[in-house]
Amino acid sequence: MTVKIAFATSDRRAVDQHFGAAESFAIYELGADSVRLIEVVEFMETAMDGHEGKLAAKVALLVDCAAVYCNAAGASAIQQLLAKGIQPMRVDEGSLIDGLLSGLQANLANDPPLWLAKHLKKQSAASRFADDEEWQE
Repeated sequence: MTVKIAFATSDRRAVDQHFGAAESFAIYELGADSVRLIEVVEFMETAMDGHEGKLAAKVALLVDCAAVYCNAAGASAIQQLLAKGIQPMRVDEGSLIDGLLSGLQANLANDPPLWLAKHLKKQSAASRFADDEEWQE
């Protein structure tokens, strides 16, 4: 089982962006024994001007992710992320993405944090439902 994790980053090495003003997100697919960069999403306009539409667009792009790591996020962004089942994770500026991924990977199978355990459980239930070909309405 794999999980997608997003990082607000300008250099694809470290988390160095506020969620609302993020210039780009690096999205990784994380498995028990694999990690791969699957997408980098970049934004043109990044001014923090309070426009909710930009937040909604960013949240929508991350809808398949279990979490997004950033340096900070406003209350509205946090609310929108949680409503879509995406866990906002605040880390210190300059936190290395490789280190964060390694820590998550170590916890993935053995002792995932509560938000990750919930996501994996939901993902597992959804895949069982999709695999049930006998089900009819």
